[in-house]
Amino acid sequence: MKLAAACLVGGGVLAALALAGVGSAAADSHTSDAGVAAVVEVTGLLDPVMAELVENSVADAAEAGARLLVFRVDSNRSVVSDGRLAELADAIAASPVPIAIWVGPNGASLEGKVAQLFATADEVGIAPGTRVGDLGPALAMLADHPVAWDNQELIRHQTLGWRELISQGVIACDPLTLDDFRDRFAEAGIPFDPEAVRVPPDEEQCVAPLIGDFLVDLDHLGFVSNLVAVDDQPRLEPLTQVQFRGLSLAHQLFHTVASPPVAYLLLTIGMGLMLFEFFTAGIGVAGVVGAVLFILSGYGLSVLPHNTWALVLLVASMVAFGIDIQTSVPRFWTGAGMVMFAAGTWWLYDGVSMSWIPMVVMTGAMGVAMFSGMPSMVRTRFSTPTIGRDWMIGETGEVVDDVSPDGVVRIRDALWRARVNRATPVTAGEQVKVVEIDGLWLEVEPMEGAARDYRERRRKGDKQAETPDGG
Repeated sequence: MKLAAACLVGGGVLAALALAGVGSAAADSHTSDAGVAAVVEVTGLLDPVMAELVENSVADAAEAGARLLVFRVDSNRSVVSDGRLAELADAIAASPVPIAIWVGPNGASLEGKVAQLFATADEVGIAPGTRVGDLGPALAMLADHPVAWDNQELIRHQTLGWRELISQGVIACDPLTLDDFRDRFAEAGIPFDPEAVRVPPDEEQCVAPLIGDFLVDLDHLGFVSNLVAVDDQPRLEPLTQVQFRGLSLAHQLFHTVASPPVAYLLLTIGMGLMLFEFFTAGIGVAGVVGAVLFILSGYGLSVLPHNTWALVLLVASMVAFGIDIQTSVPRFWTGAGMVMFAAGTWWLYDGVSMSWIPMVVMTGAMGVAMFSGMPSMVRTRFSTPTIGRDWMIGETGEVVDDVSPDGVVRIRDALWRARVNRATPVTAGEQVKVVEIDGLWLEVEPMEGAARDYRERRRKGDKQAETPDGG
């Protein structure tokens, strides 16, 4: 009897293990059959880097046998050619893998030619707070492709918010009815009380706050989900595995560089650093960093539509700044440089917008640097002894710190280190005249009562010797 009981217990355990193994294998098989969905992020301008990502994603999804490809889009302008857009549209339309577009998250937009491109997908979904529209003139090369939304002409020349997109029927939507909820409760094994169930309005049912909410509703495109009970409510639990992909680090760098504000900042900061380096001895960190930034900005500007004449103005402004920097005093050319810099900044781009914030901040920073920072730096560290400053001889100014024999004077609103003959010291507030330039120092004398300087006698003797009848 004990042996029989032991056999029965052992057999039961083995049977239970076998059933558990079969159940686990069935679940794994079911999950495996659900396949994989790829989610690709497309944000910012649709530039060559992003266009390549879209094209490669379509090809990779087909090669990997994915069930579904979803693009999460937040883009309102394309900077690639219409021919390139046509190639991408053909790839999307011909894809053996279903393709869906989700405009999100909150605050995202889909506009212009980018919207025309992604309308060739199988379905378009939106998140709350998003906008779609302003398609512009229809692209002839996309005319043969069906579009994923209805009433397209409503968004041809305007953008609509998410509520208007739903109420105007632009975004396709099939909201659930009370009977649909009854079926879902039954499938999830939850008692159904029609008085306690709330049917959400269409605008709630037709948006997906999160991309996961969008995915689980794509069962008609191949995404597999399972109805489960969560807090006595039916919920869709995804069975299809989701894989996210985006740009590599290097491609992300070039995509960032090709944005209007970044390219502008790299250009202006790079030129400013190289101008700074021009007045130093040798090649330093500032020059290397400036050159790298300038090269990166060159790539960005090669992608972005810009006005060449405005770019020339920005470069010419640096030349104008340099003319006055070597004299250490901001004069006419500094003002002219600021005018050229401001004009080049305002009209740099043709057809792409840039926020006023980087324009105002950079123009202000450049003004401070060229009217104050760079002249002061050159005077204290990097100026050459006399190049371009002969005009200062004979200039008058005011003593700021007592010059006895060394001190500080103000000449044309700029501060300079100065020396005076020991026999004639001058105090703060007195007027002085520049008589000589010695490296970074100015040789000055009081306007009245100056001691006679032997150097003055020597200069006069040199001039007499140069005359034909001198000596």
